[in-house]
Amino acid sequence: MPQTKEGFAPCLAVCASAATRIVPLFPGAGRRPDRVATRPGTFSAAEFGKALAAVLLHASLLLAITCGPACAAAGETLAKVKARGTLRCGVSEGIAGFSIMDAAGHWVGLDADFCRAVAAAALGDANKVKFVPLQAPARFLSLRAGSIDLLAASATWTLAREAVLKVQFAGVLYYDGQGFMVSVKSGVKTPADLKGVTVCVHKGTTSAQNLAEFSESRGLDIAPLAIDSPVETADAFFAGKCRAITSDASQLEADRQRAPDGPQGYAILPERISKEPLGPAVRAGDDDWFTLVRLVLFALIGYEEAGITRDNVRERMNDPAMQRALDAGEEYNKALGIDAGAGLRILQSVGNYGEMFERNLGRDSPLKIQRGLNQLWTQGGLMYSPPLR
Repeated sequence: MPQTKEGFAPCLAVCASAATRIVPLFPGAGRRPDRVATRPGTFSAAEFGKALAAVLLHASLLLAITCGPACAAAGETLAKVKARGTLRCGVSEGIAGFSIMDAAGHWVGLDADFCRAVAAAALGDANKVKFVPLQAPARFLSLRAGSIDLLAASATWTLAREAVLKVQFAGVLYYDGQGFMVSVKSGVKTPADLKGVTVCVHKGTTSAQNLAEFSESRGLDIAPLAIDSPVETADAFFAGKCRAITSDASQLEADRQRAPDGPQGYAILPERISKEPLGPAVRAGDDDWFTLVRLVLFALIGYEEAGITRDNVRERMNDPAMQRALDAGEEYNKALGIDAGAGLRILQSVGNYGEMFERNLGRDSPLKIQRGLNQLWTQGGLMYSPPLR
C-alpha cells in the first residue's frame, strides 16, 4: 500500500531549500519550479523532483559516513534478538489488512502475521514480538539505526533503497500497484480527469514520488497535498480537502471501507500508475538474518503450494510429502542458529501464505480483496517459492 513510501523523506524540507546549491541528479532538477504550491504541505512536480534529488545526495553521503563497510555482521541480529528475548518489528501506524491495532489492542494484518512467523522461527514463540509503529519517513532510519530488527510496514521494494539506504528486501509479501480513489459524485472516470486538481498523498512515500512523475509525464499539473500519516491523508480526502487520493490500491480499499458515509460513495479507478512490490526488509550486512527472514517468506508460500495448513498439519504428520516439505528447511536451522521444528512452529502460529492472505485481506476480511497477482504461480499469480533444498 507507497523511496518512501519512506526512504528519502526525512530531510525533504531541509534539502528542498538546498537543492539549487547542489549538482542535480536528474535532468531539470536544478530548474526553478514551474508551479508554486499555494498552501502548506503541497508541492509541484518540479519542486518535488528537485527536493528528491537533494535528498538522494544527502542520504547517500550520510550513509557513506555512518554505515561503514558493512551495516551489520553475520549472525549479529539473531544473537541480539535471542539475548533480548523479543523480535522488534517495525510496522505501519495503522493500515487495515497489513498492520493495525484491533479493538482488543492486538496487532493484526499480513505484515503483523509475518512478524509473528519470524518470531516463531527465531525464538520458538510467535508472541515474542514487540510491534513498533513507525511513520513512513522513520521506517528505514529506524531499521538502519538498529532500533528494529525487521521492517514489515508495507514498504515498496526498490533497488534504489537497497543501493542507497543499505537495506535488503527478503522478497515480495504482496504485489500491489498505485491507483486513485475519487468520490462517485465527482464524475472522475480516469486519471486524465484530474488535470489541475489537488490530490491527497502520504508524505515521504513512493506514492508521492510516483504522483509527481505521473503528473509531469501526462501534463496534468496536479497539486499534491502531502500529509504525514496514511490515516490523516484519508481523513483529508473524506473532508473534501482534495479531489482524489492516491496510494497503493490495497490501502485505498482499506480507506474506502472506513469512509464516514459508507464505501458505496467512492470508487477506485482501474488504472495503475506504478508497480508496488511490498515486502519485509532487514539491514544489509547480516546475511544469516537476511536468509532466515527470506526462508520464512518462502516457507509460507511453499506450504501453501504443498497444501499444508494450520488445521491439517497435525493430521498429515505421517504424510511423506508433507514431511518432506517440513523437513526441507531443517538442514538450514543449525547453520542459521535456530531450533529444529521452525516450519511446524510457523504453520501453527499463522498458517500458510494463503491463510494469512484470506484472513487479513481476502474473503475472511472486511476488505474482500481478490488475490490477483498474489495467487500461487500454479493458479496464474506471481507467488512462487524456490526449492528450499
